Amino acid sequence: MSAIHLLRKLSRNPPSRLLHRNLFPSTFSLDLPPDLARTTLIRPFSNHPTIFNNTHTLIPFWVSEKTKSLSVSLREFSTSVVETNTSDKTFERVVGLNPNPLVIERIHRDEETIGESVSRGGENEVEKKSDESVVREESEAEKEAWRILEEAVVRYCGSPVGTVAANDPGDKLPLNYDQVFIRDFVPSALAFLLKGQGEIVRNFLLHTLQLQSWEKTVDCYSPGQGLMPASFKVRTVALDENTTEEVLDPDFGESAIGRVAPVDSGLWWIILLRAYGKLTGDFSLQERIDVQTGIKLIMNLCLADGFDMFPTLLVTDGSCMIDRRMGIHGHPLEIQSLFYSALRCSREMLSVNDSSNNLVRAINNRLSALSFHIREYYWVDIKKINEIYRYKTEEYSTDATNKFNIYPEQIPPWLMDWIPEQGGYLLGNLQPAHMDFRFFTLGNFWSVVSSLSTPKQNEAILNLIEAKWDDIIGHMPLKICYPALEYDDWRIITGSDPKNTPWSYHNSGSWPTLLWQFTLACMKMGRPELAEKALALAEKRLMADRWPEYYDTRSGKFIGKQSRLYQTWTVAGFLTSKLLLANPEMASKLFWEEDYELLDICVCGLSKSGRKKCSRVAAKTQILVR
Repeated sequence: MSAIHLLRKLSRNPPSRLLHRNLFPSTFSLDLPPDLARTTLIRPFSNHPTIFNNTHTLIPFWVSEKTKSLSVSLREFSTSVVETNTSDKTFERVVGLNPNPLVIERIHRDEETIGESVSRGGENEVEKKSDESVVREESEAEKEAWRILEEAVVRYCGSPVGTVAANDPGDKLPLNYDQVFIRDFVPSALAFLLKGQGEIVRNFLLHTLQLQSWEKTVDCYSPGQGLMPASFKVRTVALDENTTEEVLDPDFGESAIGRVAPVDSGLWWIILLRAYGKLTGDFSLQERIDVQTGIKLIMNLCLADGFDMFPTLLVTDGSCMIDRRMGIHGHPLEIQSLFYSALRCSREMLSVNDSSNNLVRAINNRLSALSFHIREYYWVDIKKINEIYRYKTEEYSTDATNKFNIYPEQIPPWLMDWIPEQGGYLLGNLQPAHMDFRFFTLGNFWSVVSSLSTPKQNEAILNLIEAKWDDIIGHMPLKICYPALEYDDWRIITGSDPKNTPWSYHNSGSWPTLLWQFTLACMKMGRPELAEKALALAEKRLMADRWPEYYDTRSGKFIGKQSRLYQTWTVAGFLTSKLLLANPEMASKLFWEEDYELLDICVCGLSKSGRKKCSRVAAKTQILVR
């Protein structure tokens, strides 16, 4: 049983007598170092004043520094450690008890003893088990993948700072594939972290943070503070005739196709920062003042007031992984799922003080509104489609059923027979009078990982993948979206883009890098066999095909017509999937459980006005409590 479930159980039921004895012994448990167990006594919280230490956990002032250091491992169990009100007892809120439980040895459930000893030294035990599970025979594909990944490493002033997008020795015109992209580096970073190599990830996080403050200008206009670059390149410049210097040259979108700012870069940076702390145990990085400032700048940029009526982020086409015109402008699911994840990460990592109180409050409010909006309005299954099919239009009322004035004729013919009875998914986009019914893989997978969708919806998403395996997986996992835009739709929506022809590239091409996100989603939902099946399918071809960027055709049979070979995030996605399956304990640190507190937060004020009841009450009944 996971620690989250243990803590949740404690918060629901009063402790048994045996639990009380275990939580409040006269001396520390034998799990602690002998010298600490002999010399330190446990006293209740209520008898002593307390202070905040640097891990945001309440610790009595009289506890030694050595004891305080043991509390760091507790942070990996929390999915929501930051409270708006700093006077609240944060640790008591998480555990559900007033005294300070330094050691949890055993709990009773239905008169049966379950669980094992969970102590502040448990982190080392988990890492030890993970190291043991990694010791296995690597396949030839894995060995070659590691060689390619290590050769792709970029160094700046002698230190590793990232990996190039592709490292094809036969490519004479690399364009920008010789740069380090933030989104592309994430699977590489996770592969290095899961193998115990954290230096390159730490360097990457800090150097990209320095680039955040650079001046960005396109035609005399500068975007807001907090924007992260899409990529950077290490260049050597001459200072004089005999001296050169290495510099980082960032691209904030001023050189990109379409000159679009990378909205997802800052979101991925925050997600990776949390992953670094979770997988290495080094939380000092996220507690640095410059890193805290970087998080605040990104959040302030995302939470800035505007004209929009919805809690979702409004973006242009090409602002994420799909970086060309594909009709995703508006409120695409991929951005919303990453935004939700970044909000939850920020709430975990931000230090609570006078300067951050307002921001933390804004984060909590947006999390609540965003989760409700996505779950309620983006979700489609056969029941919802039938409801849309019978929609009345032009409703002018606060009680309207068809809130976005969606015309039933928008339901595409292919969808009626395609969606399975037991499956469902989140829409690709939602705007007034517009629903994008395409299935976008990354957004749905990341909604599962981050718990943006409900547990019941998560199950339905994986049910749909299993039922439509040939369409979404085919000969090579995984389709970036389904189905492809064809004929007039392709001409009008993409502008007749020759790279995004039907069933190619972003227009429903197959991208092996999506394997690691699929694997993480499957492991969270207890269905790793689906990921293993997809991974085995990819392993048969990737090495022989020289690790392509993407595959073409409806079933993913052929290497993409413009696909780069030895694509780094194809290699890294494969390796990360392998390592996640081999290390379920480490994988569990990368996803989020349902945050039940969000269901009780509502800032709409409808319940107070008496004019109309808040629709959250009805939506909460859809949550499947596990």
